[in-house]
Amino acid sequence: MIYVGTCGYSYKDWIGPFYPGKIRANEMLPYYSSCFPAVEIDSSYYGVPTAQTVERMDRCTPPEFRFCFKVPSTVTHPPDITVKRVHPDAGLFVQSIALIKEGGKLGCALLQFPNGFRKTESAQAYLRLAVDALRPLPLVAEFRNREWQNAATHELLSELGVGWCNVDMPQYETLLQPSSDVTSPIGYLRFHGRNASQWWTGTNVTRYDYDYSPEELEPWTNRVAEIEGAAETTFAFFNNHARGNAARNAELFIELLRTRYGGAADIVARREGAPAQRTLFE
Repeated sequence: MIYVGTCGYSYKDWIGPFYPGKIRANEMLPYYSSCFPAVEIDSSYYGVPTAQTVERMDRCTPPEFRFCFKVPSTVTHPPDITVKRVHPDAGLFVQSIALIKEGGKLGCALLQFPNGFRKTESAQAYLRLAVDALRPLPLVAEFRNREWQNAATHELLSELGVGWCNVDMPQYETLLQPSSDVTSPIGYLRFHGRNASQWWTGTNVTRYDYDYSPEELEPWTNRVAEIEGAAETTFAFFNNHARGNAARNAELFIELLRTRYGGAADIVARREGAPAQRTLFE
């Protein structure tokens, strides 16, 4: 089964032609869940969500909906990885999303490490500590330094039971290359856009300001099929949220998958009144 969606569901993520313009802030998630079957929660990166927030997320989404939460940056961006401890936010985060996990709506938690998190012995030791601190959550790791993109890392993640995050991003020498790797039952893919001129110097908005063309997304239909063939569940999220690009590109990607795989691409997005998503590839 594959879920296609966006990173975030707030008003700012939907500005543009895709957004209907008549929905209040507290209605955004119910509306979103009528359009896509899963969401990647970005706000948890900036702080542990409250119990009230998580309860509301659970209450206003259907049973088949899936959440993927980003792990707080206090865990993934430690000031000193040689110190053998993980920020207490790891334990608080596990507790905070327990309701979603117990209800069967948790896809995974995403560990997004920065480009400066290079593949050293200290970094690998810290990765093990972070994974231990976040158990029993299903985890996926996103590295933004190409030093990690090799067979040894895949073996390490497989040993830890952690998924590998495949990415689409500008092709700088230190950034990851496109891939279709799977190291756990969870397949994962993030589309960051290819705004190379803003990647290092831009803001969180301008860095991801990019609108994919069908020709740029087409090769990923093959990779998704490869990921889906090796994973039990696959998530594909668009992070290029500026000007509503993420929502439009997610819709475009769904249509490309449907066109490419026909009947095998069975209901990859939810719509009001539509049956729950079943499977993408037979």
